[in-house]
Amino acid sequence: METLDKFDWAILNELQKDGRLTNAELAQRVGLSAAPCWRRVRALEVAGVIKGYRAEIDRQKVGLDVFAFVRLDAERNRGDVTRQLEEAILKIPEVISCHYISGTGTFELQVVCRDLNAFSVFARDVLLNLPNVKDLHTSFSLGEVKAAGALPLYALK
Repeated sequence: METLDKFDWAILNELQKDGRLTNAELAQRVGLSAAPCWRRVRALEVAGVIKGYRAEIDRQKVGLDVFAFVRLDAERNRGDVTRQLEEAILKIPEVISCHYISGTGTFELQVVCRDLNAFSVFARDVLLNLPNVKDLHTSFSLGEVKAAGALPLYALK
C-alpha cells in the first residue's frame, strides 16, 4: 500500500480500540458498506500494516507479578555476534519485548516472571548465559501507568 486514505485511517483507529469488531460493525463505524470495508481490512493485512490480532491479558491475574526492564551489555558489537544474541533472545518466552538501543547497553528487554525468585533464577540461568553477554542491569516496575497504548495515528494524517 502506497498511501492510506481517510477510510484506512478510520479502520486502523477502530481496530486499535477493539480488534474483535465484526466487519459489519467496523463498516458502520467508518462509513463504508461491508464488502469494501472487508477488502480494505484484507489489503491492510496483506500489506503488513495490520500485523495481527491478539487478546490483551492482565499479566498479574495470570500470575506474572514481576515486570522488569533489563539492559543487556554485549561483549562485542559485531554484526554476526549481535545476530546470534538476537536469535537467542527471540526464543525466550519471558522476554516480551526487545529493542536494540543507542547509548549505554546493547539491548533493552522487557521481561515478565512469576515472582522475584523466578526472575533471579531466570537472570542467572538464562540471561547471563546468552551468547556474548557481558553484563546486565535490571530495573523493576513498581506500578504501571500506561502500557500497550494505541499508536497516535492522528499525528500522521
